[in-house]
Amino acid sequence: MVILGCVKKHVSPITRIHEGAVNRGSESTKNRNGEGITSDKQCKPFNRHRAPVTLQDEAASRFDEDNNNSISFRDAFLKNINAIFQFTRPFFLLGTTIDMTSVSLLAPQQFADLTPTFFIGLLKAIVPGLLVNIYEVGVNQLYDVEIDKINKPDLPLASGDLSIGAGITITCTCLLMSLAIGIMLQSPPLISTIIMWFVLSSAYSVDLPFLRWKRNPFLATMYGVLERGLAMPLGYFMHIQKYVLGRPIEFSRTLMFVVAVKCWFCVLLVLLKDMPDVDGDKEHGIQTLSIALGKEKVLWLGVYMLLVVYGALVIAGASSPFLESKLITIIGHSTLAFLLLQRARNVDVSSQAAILSFYRFIWKLLFAEHILLPCVRL
Repeated sequence: MVILGCVKKHVSPITRIHEGAVNRGSESTKNRNGEGITSDKQCKPFNRHRAPVTLQDEAASRFDEDNNNSISFRDAFLKNINAIFQFTRPFFLLGTTIDMTSVSLLAPQQFADLTPTFFIGLLKAIVPGLLVNIYEVGVNQLYDVEIDKINKPDLPLASGDLSIGAGITITCTCLLMSLAIGIMLQSPPLISTIIMWFVLSSAYSVDLPFLRWKRNPFLATMYGVLERGLAMPLGYFMHIQKYVLGRPIEFSRTLMFVVAVKCWFCVLLVLLKDMPDVDGDKEHGIQTLSIALGKEKVLWLGVYMLLVVYGALVIAGASSPFLESKLITIIGHSTLAFLLLQRARNVDVSSQAAILSFYRFIWKLLFAEHILLPCVRL
């Protein structure tokens, strides 16, 4: 019986292609019954489908490989971006932004002063402040890598998500950009603030003779008071008043009272910030009040200090000649004092997570204070 069409034994697509190349032009062979079988050259129905099947498989394989490479590149890119973002300590950047805005809002004397010119000038001043703040948290992480491996293992340098070289590059670049923008704005108060910020944050973290102030509780407190309590609020107030609003610099009673409150908060934060870091500080020989007095005593000392400043703010609000300032200051700070006492009573000082949560709560109270302070008018 003659077999219609082309009959061949089953082989892989690659083998069929090779056979077709070798047997091209050869005579037809016979099957085991002696009947004719056409050559590969004559099997046009089969030959027509060989190459497309092979190319589709190869294309699919390449597509999967390219897709996997694309996903891997994207994941690596996003991981690096997240590491850089965490390196800047966004929580502290938010606090710094609110702080700079708060003290700048003390300069306008009336709502008519809140013009687009004011907000544009404020935005320009905030940018170099945030950049030097990134330098501040960056240089601290660079010199505290070994300590952070114990106290804050999730930070990018401590976890290895970001290299030391990358950390140095980011830190130095942000410092230079901050100084450059400050010089471009041609504001001596702002430039002086940035330089003071750089000097004090370096003195606090850099491990050189006469520096590394964080080892000493008194020097650590001085760092906070000089930087956040004096240099930053006074510098930004003078910049906004003279170089944005175009008015002569005048230090009002309200400004002096707000500066005193900020200095008090700085002492409080320096006091409480070492509570979550006792283990790493003790291992690396850094003496703090949390180590010397114990976590519980330091916690309640901080609570009483905060209650004192809330009481002073309530009294200041009661003596204000402006009804809006009176109501906001009294009600706002009474509420914050109540929340503080409720939270402090439930803190388990033996739990690292509980102490860290309480410290973050203190920062939230500080954010709320930055919002309330521009409403203080004496």
